[in-house]
Amino acid sequence: MRSFSLPLPTLFAGFVAVLVGYASSAAIIWQAAAAAGATPGQIAGWMTALGLAMGISTLALSAWRKVPVLTAWSTPGAALLVSGLQGVTLAEAVGIFIFANALIVICGATGLFARLMQIIPHSLAAAMLAGILLRFGLQAFAGLQDHLPLCGGMLAAWLLCKALCPRFAVVAALVIGALIAAASGDVASAAVPLAFVTPEWVAPQFTPALLLSVGLPFFLVTMASQNAPGFATLQASGYTVPVSALIVVCGGLALLLAPFGVYSICIAAITAAICQSPEAHPDPNQRWLAAIAAGGFLSAGRSVRRVNHRPDVGPAAGVDPDAGGSGAARHHRRESVSSSASGQ
Repeated sequence: MRSFSLPLPTLFAGFVAVLVGYASSAAIIWQAAAAAGATPGQIAGWMTALGLAMGISTLALSAWRKVPVLTAWSTPGAALLVSGLQGVTLAEAVGIFIFANALIVICGATGLFARLMQIIPHSLAAAMLAGILLRFGLQAFAGLQDHLPLCGGMLAAWLLCKALCPRFAVVAALVIGALIAAASGDVASAAVPLAFVTPEWVAPQFTPALLLSVGLPFFLVTMASQNAPGFATLQASGYTVPVSALIVVCGGLALLLAPFGVYSICIAAITAAICQSPEAHPDPNQRWLAAIAAGGFLSAGRSVRRVNHRPDVGPAAGVDPDAGGSGAARHHRRESVSSSASGQ
C-alpha cells in the first residue's frame, strides 16, 4: 500500500486559507443572522453547520476532480442580508435562503451559468482575478497604519522567505505573525470551555414580497460576486472543472441545509487561490491536497461556548477574501457570546 503524506507547506496553505476566510468575514455572517433575530446559540449553530457544509463539499469536490476546489459562504450575499433581513423573522429568512439556492440549482442544472463562463475569455478571467487580488493586496498595506509591527513583521518574513525558500513563505509569515501577536499581548490566553453546538432546525416561511425583494437580489449577488470570481480564479490558475455540476452540488447542499442556517455554499476565489499557488505545492496536479487540508480544517469545526466574540480583529478584517468586497465593520467592544470556531 502506497503511503500518503501531506507536505508541511501544503498543510499550512490549507490552514491559512481557512484562517483568512473566517477572520475576515465571520462578523458579517454574525450580523446577518442577528438581523433576522437569531439568538447567540442559534448563530453558533449556523456557523457550525456552515463550517461542516463547506468542509464536506471542499473535501468531496477536490477529491472527485483532483483539483483545488474550495467552497465558501457568500460574503457579498451576507452583506446584503445584513440590511435585507432587518425586521424579517428567522423562518422568513430561511425561506429566502431556500428560494435563492433553488434558483442557483436551476441555474446550474440548465447550464446557463456554464455557458456564461464559457464565453468569458481567459484574459478577462485573469483580469477579474487581478482586480480581486489588487484590493486584497492593497488592504494589507492599509493594515500597516494600525498594526505596523504585526503587518510589517509578517510582510518582511514573507519577502525574505519568498526569496530564499518560496514554498515556506506562507508558513514563515504565519509563524512570525503568531509570535508578534503573542509578544504584544493580542492573543487571548484565558481557558475556554469547548462544546459542540448542534445546529437548530428552523421551519421555513415563504413570503412572496421578501422572496422578490431580498431573495432575488441575494441570488444575483451570490452568482455575480462570488461564484463567477471563484470559477475565474480556477480558470486563471489553469484548472478545468465542470461548472454546472459544481454549481448544482453547492446550491443543492445549501438548499438542503438552509433550515440549519446554511444560507449559501459557493466556489471560493481568494482563499482558493492560496491553495492554487506554487507555494502550496510546486506541482499543479498536487495542489488539490492543499484544498483537502482546508476541507479537513473546516470539517473539524467545533463550538466555543463562551468567547470574546471579535472575529474581525486584526489586519485581515475589512476585506472580503472571496469576492474582493468590503469586510466586516470593526467592533471596538468585546462581548461574551456563544460562537462557533470552525476554522475558515
